[in-house]
Amino acid sequence: MGHPSSSACSTPMLVIFLAALLLSNIFIYLYLDSVYQSEGQVVTSHVGCVAQHFKMTTMKNCTPWLQCSLIDAEVCKLKLIGQGAVKKVYLAEWRGQKVALSKLSSLNYSEDFLHGLSMLKALQGPWVVQLVGFCLEDHTLVTEYHPLGSLLNLNLVLAQEHQKHRNTWKTRLMLAIDYVSVLHYLHNSPAGRRVMCDSNTLEKTLSQFLLTNDFHLVVNDLDALPEVDLSRDLLVKCGHRELSGDFVAPEQRWPFRDTGEPFLDDLMHRYDERTDIWKIPDMTQFFIGRVPGGDLIHFHLFHIHKDCKEEDPKRRPSALDVLMVYKSVFSSMIQDNAGFRDML
Repeated sequence: MGHPSSSACSTPMLVIFLAALLLSNIFIYLYLDSVYQSEGQVVTSHVGCVAQHFKMTTMKNCTPWLQCSLIDAEVCKLKLIGQGAVKKVYLAEWRGQKVALSKLSSLNYSEDFLHGLSMLKALQGPWVVQLVGFCLEDHTLVTEYHPLGSLLNLNLVLAQEHQKHRNTWKTRLMLAIDYVSVLHYLHNSPAGRRVMCDSNTLEKTLSQFLLTNDFHLVVNDLDALPEVDLSRDLLVKCGHRELSGDFVAPEQRWPFRDTGEPFLDDLMHRYDERTDIWKIPDMTQFFIGRVPGGDLIHFHLFHIHKDCKEEDPKRRPSALDVLMVYKSVFSSMIQDNAGFRDML
């Protein structure tokens, strides 16, 4: 009786190989779908509350937003944890829950404060810090507290001994995906197309986001989110002073600087949300840092980042275009790193 041919012997191995490849792709896409919907929206891990209600992770039930009387009676201010031109932020406690209590710093900024509150109310969802309550009478708002703080702390957090296992390209690329997801949400929000105007430097932009305990992002500071509506010829200018530096988009810079002509706000052109797109590569450079696999990520993102840096804003991709590329790179790198030995 003859021996089986080599081709016959290799057939079962080929079938196993192809099955492993199929299973690998299925697992990867199931994982990504468990985190993101097809349009880049996050899928919440818990049942959401009805409008004007909140529920923090340690709470069993949804609760209506706190109003003035409950804030005065039940929210206990503990210590100052942050201060900007518009708000002072305190760590506070409500019924055993840690919360962030924000108070207007100066009446000169009441318009910014009220705009930020209106945006918080209108944009509640998985990409925005959770509103707990507010009191218009004394310009106070209460939001969910995230102990890891803003993105300015990212590298310090990942350097902590108990967090070092998270300091990987996977975690860092996922944070970049979260950031672009926030932009996609703001550019297509229930409150219209919104532009992140408090983003004139890398540090200022990082300060607008909070890092959650499960290492995702929520946008926290919404005091400067003007609306773009091309159908109404509604464009924006981010403030009334001269902006400079490579981080801001070219259309945000004074166009006559080389001539020596002094800055005049009235001569500045308005612009749209594609200023946010210009800043994506710089933000992602920060997110990725210097971890193994980082160079490969930058290689895969080279072309989309080049498009983000187009001088003509009309030639830049949308946040959704960038998001789809980021998710594709994440998926392919997971697949490349998984190997088939782990699947068999």
